[in-house]
Amino acid sequence: MEIKTGHIEIFVNDPQKAKDFYVNKLGCELISEQSGGKIVWIRSGDMLILFRPGKSKSTADSYARTNIALVLYTDNLDKAIEHLKKKGIKFKGNDASEKCPTFCDPFGNWMQLVNPDEHL
Repeated sequence: MEIKTGHIEIFVNDPQKAKDFYVNKLGCELISEQSGGKIVWIRSGDMLILFRPGKSKSTADSYARTNIALVLYTDNLDKAIEHLKKKGIKFKGNDASEKCPTFCDPFGNWMQLVNPDEHL
């Protein structure tokens, strides 16, 4: 018997706003929309992410205080930071190293950006 990760579901109060952020700012690929745009599937690398309507909003005031976070990989950290800043993303410190900058999506979900060659 095999058990493996299928996809991540993120509950948001506005799936279209989530789609805009993840596709237009982070560069994820839109896979499909269902139920009149209330259900949105995107892909980031090999990971599928589903946005579903919900009232959950993270209230963690720092990366270290959140319950769960997405870690995004890049092969050029400085260039990726510059690119995301131009897209309007505001970085909010780091996770114990300048090579681990952190930021939030519009719903307060925390993310970290790293170059795995410099991090692992």
